[in-house]
Amino acid sequence: MVANQRLQLPANNPFVSFTWVKGGPDEADIYIAEHAAPGDVAVTADIPLAAILVEKQLVVLDPRGEIYTESNVRERLNIRDFMTSLRDSGVETGGAAPYGQRDKQNFAAALDRTLVALAKK
Repeated sequence: MVANQRLQLPANNPFVSFTWVKGGPDEADIYIAEHAAPGDVAVTADIPLAAILVEKQLVVLDPRGEIYTESNVRERLNIRDFMTSLRDSGVETGGAAPYGQRDKQNFAAALDRTLVALAKK
């Protein structure tokens, strides 16, 4: 986990580590992008970061279980940019649906499939 503030980590889990980066725009994203390597798995809802990581050949999932690929991450980035331009011009666009139990299940299943597939390589 990488953040510019302290986070509560799962206790006694040797597979989870934390890196604290300085505050500022995109500092965590910059750190992640610089230290990412093919074969890593990233979980992010940050679409610009996802696009960078997919380009670096990482497996990237969003918290709702969608796996970003070269073909869909650019589309998501274009939609994000379009929605930002609408909001900047004063249009109310709503937002993402609330994160629910189905999202948690989809994420858990996608992460499990991803980790099993990587373990077989």
